[in-house]
Amino acid sequence: MSTDIFKLIFQHDQRLDKLSEPGATEKPKQMESSIEDFMKPDPTYSRFYFSGSDLESEQFGLNTLSAYDQLINALGTALQDFYLFTFRDQFTSLNEAISSLDFGETVVLNKKEEISFDISDLHVVANDTNGYNKEPLKKAIETGNIIIYKVKARDGFDLQMFSMKNIYRDMFFPLQKLVPDHFRFFSINGKKFNTERHFYFETWTLDRPPHGFEEVHPETVL
Repeated sequence: MSTDIFKLIFQHDQRLDKLSEPGATEKPKQMESSIEDFMKPDPTYSRFYFSGSDLESEQFGLNTLSAYDQLINALGTALQDFYLFTFRDQFTSLNEAISSLDFGETVVLNKKEEISFDISDLHVVANDTNGYNKEPLKKAIETGNIIIYKVKARDGFDLQMFSMKNIYRDMFFPLQKLVPDHFRFFSINGKKFNTERHFYFETWTLDRPPHGFEEVHPETVL
């Protein structure tokens, strides 16, 4: 069995007006809402984190996977209807777009052939733990863009994606096709954990993953 582990961490139905910054903890909501509050539209977004580990070499980061190129190509298949932009250029390949980025920079995906904002406004310092530039990110995703950040990992990099539309299903099936030959695939509910120990669960409880950490097999159905 493969020693490569791919982790897709998802958080759906996140309130757009409460867009969290990485590392920040949302406080419990006050239970005081008027009828008007309940009647207002409540836009939400989805957040995805892509990570991986090579247990044999004890390397951690999405790009440490031997099937990294195939994985990114699978994501590209799921997102093939979008144009790809970085602040430097426009790309036809998601793999090439990601390769052009430094830590903290972004790929912007849009169904139009041009975008009307400065992509560099979304960028963050590579090792900044205070989070993303909240307002530019919020405006970008609420106008239909998908934003992918290149995130520094222990031994390479991971990817984090923000999207108004929940595109989990679109990504799931192309990624599932890489199982079991290329890696073991775990789909993880991001609301089920908030510790580094849980993030690296594969190092201590791979055979009995925590609740909400579901391994995807070729026969897995949604």
